[in-house]
Amino acid sequence: MAAVIDTGLITKGLRSEFFSRFEAAPVLYRDLTTRIVSTSDRETYRWLGAVPQMREWGAGRLARGVRSESYSIENLKYEATIEVDRDELADDQTGQIRLRIAELAMRAATHKDFLISQLLIGGESTGLAYDGVAFFSDAHASGSSGAQNNKLSSEAVAPESPSIDEFKAALKAAIAAMLSFRDDVGEPMPIGASGLVCLVPPTLLFTALEALNATVVGNASNVLQGVARVASLSWLSDPTTWYLLKTDAFIRPFIFQDREPVEFTALTEGSDEGFRREKYLFGARARYRLTYGYWQFAVRSKFVEAS
Repeated sequence: MAAVIDTGLITKGLRSEFFSRFEAAPVLYRDLTTRIVSTSDRETYRWLGAVPQMREWGAGRLARGVRSESYSIENLKYEATIEVDRDELADDQTGQIRLRIAELAMRAATHKDFLISQLLIGGESTGLAYDGVAFFSDAHASGSSGAQNNKLSSEAVAPESPSIDEFKAALKAAIAAMLSFRDDVGEPMPIGASGLVCLVPPTLLFTALEALNATVVGNASNVLQGVARVASLSWLSDPTTWYLLKTDAFIRPFIFQDREPVEFTALTEGSDEGFRREKYLFGARARYRLTYGYWQFAVRSKFVEAS
């Protein structure tokens, strides 16, 4: 939810426009993140290792220690502000100011989706998972898990425009990899093939939709029909790379660290700017952080040229 700061905004319609557009904006981050309410400038996450499997009571309880890994995430402050001339606001008869406020609301609402796209793009280089290696890596290891890989490649005749069958093969490989991940004692993790999302660049959207929604593909029944939901982010510009994400676990692929919700602030005729410069300011502000959660619930798949 967004919060209101009452700064004497006289144009109540603009304030209403902002919040109605903000709340109605279609966003993905809610499905892809675990929301953590933050109460300070930073939060520390302590990742516990595997919880023991149930065992026969036998001679009594057998307590087993768990591995722990942790890292600290600092909240960041974000803003977006537009400046409007007083005369422009008074003379506006075409609704242009209202449209600018609506766009400001959309920018504020979709900012977390943008941040997720940047985490995905940086996930195989600068973005580190809780185990200290890149979020997308072939060297994930913890305890007795052995090396594990969530950075896959799949062959395609034309990597920038894979066929439906090629996408299906890549999806099967990504699901198989996710379901095969092991915990820090070497046991299979309880990961089911549910709550899956194929997050693709716009150029792959219709290929992915047909691969997952068509009843028949290539004169054969489509065994992947409905196994995952397809979504797209416009900021994913690499046409050869897409992501499989699990969204129904307690800890999801990303964490939304929520410190201060979005506020809409206006400085109008009662402000120094309004009095001296006859400039009105309308802006959005918030404090939060998007960061990586469980790498086990995210697989990157990249199409490469078939050999």
